[in-house]
Amino acid sequence: MLLVTGVSGALGSLVAARLAGRADVVLGTRAADTADTAGAAEASRASDTADAGAEASRMARAALPGTRRVDFDAPETLPEAFAGVDTLLLVSAGYGEDDTVAARHGAAISAAERAGVRHVVYTSLSGDGDHLAYALAHRWTERRLQRSTTLDWTILRNGLYAELLAGLAAPDAENRITGPLGEGRLAAVAREDLADVAVAVATDPAAHRNRVYELVGERPLGGAELAEALGATYAPGTLADARAAVAASGAVPFQVPMVASTYSAIAHGFLDGTGVASDLRALLGGREPLDALDVFVKAVREG
Repeated sequence: MLLVTGVSGALGSLVAARLAGRADVVLGTRAADTADTAGAAEASRASDTADAGAEASRMARAALPGTRRVDFDAPETLPEAFAGVDTLLLVSAGYGEDDTVAARHGAAISAAERAGVRHVVYTSLSGDGDHLAYALAHRWTERRLQRSTTLDWTILRNGLYAELLAGLAAPDAENRITGPLGEGRLAAVAREDLADVAVAVATDPAAHRNRVYELVGERPLGGAELAEALGATYAPGTLADARAAVAASGAVPFQVPMVASTYSAIAHGFLDGTGVASDLRALLGGREPLDALDVFVKAVREG
């Protein structure tokens, strides 16, 4: 049996929708039933930066069958949740300080070991993302899995979402993109593609035993190109301005360095895809990945 965690989130809900109706799949969320899952979707929707598929994801979540309660902040929920599970698709619970995220993931992996889970598939962060403020918890989780003496594992190193660019590079009221992307580019990847890969791997885990896959986009996008696609002007500001704007927006403290480091890593050329060899197309069965620019434009216009 396959258990998918985080199905009230943006990526997890897409995975869950693809697996709907399968008797060998169970879904995990902090909410224990369909109605609560729909409510959790609203919270996820509010916190999910510029998610072009938010409404579709919300509707999909609300239509899901009953789920198991999986709360990484309440480890006592995990033995029952993991009972009978052979494969765990651990969707990163990476929204928090490093110690919080590491504790969540550590609890999940330890519970999986005790429950006799055979294989964990983990949605991590691309290998060129080590300069990002939120990379540490991902690398810690990878190391924890690789050191397990009982678990097989697969690590899906997801690139940054094309949908995320709709928040980082949305035009302002004067139709200017002022996000400090500099001359850098982002090898963004569509969340839909990452969901397809996660399903392919998690439903055939033995074929991907103890593998690390890099999943970044094939078309790196820069600020000028984003602006042109929207008929906007590219007028990048400074990192200091962006940091101040995020801090003034009511963001919680850990969010400020997350956003600032994302801008900085893009601007300084660390996320353009040249630092890793992408496995995306191969894991999509050879099909063409979705066009990241089209996904960005759609997200801005629908957001």
